[in-house]
Amino acid sequence: MAPPAFAGSLTEPAPVAAPIAPAPVISTGGDWTGFYAGVQVGNLDIGGSNLANELGGDDTAYGLHAGYNYDFGRWVLGGELDYDWTDVDLDDAGVALGETVDSVWRAKLRGGYDFGSVLLFGTLGYADVDTSFGSEGGDFYGVGLSYKLTPQFILTGEYLKHNFDDLTGVTGFDAEADSISLRASWQF
Repeated sequence: MAPPAFAGSLTEPAPVAAPIAPAPVISTGGDWTGFYAGVQVGNLDIGGSNLANELGGDDTAYGLHAGYNYDFGRWVLGGELDYDWTDVDLDDAGVALGETVDSVWRAKLRGGYDFGSVLLFGTLGYADVDTSFGSEGGDFYGVGLSYKLTPQFILTGEYLKHNFDDLTGVTGFDAEADSISLRASWQF
């Protein structure tokens, strides 16, 4: 008869701790912080009236924009400057006047909610419209939706409502303008 065979030591092995799984990563949205710049194309529709006249017209607008956003996690705040060239021929109840709207520039404040690669925002600020009979300032407000195709390339749709007082240099001639644009931006 052979003696029994024993393997190892007579002491108990030390317990081995199970590996700890890493904590799940909770997404706080996309990263919208940084400078951006780009181009836009859209439509500007302007109209106004006083007791004697009713002016209106619309045409394509195209331009440039640049701004900065800061992403607080889910909320994004920023500022932007943009400039649109246009050639809106104004008419009075269908009669051409030979007057035009040539450009609009805007200083914007923007605030929105970060859904990751999508940013839903509201905007407001100051706008200045340049016409063949002078320029006039006013306020505007609007909404937009931005989508990041890549971490740097952003597509945005935006609608703005403008209010201009004394547009033609005539007291009491107030005008409103609606603009809608498609924008392409590069974030730095």
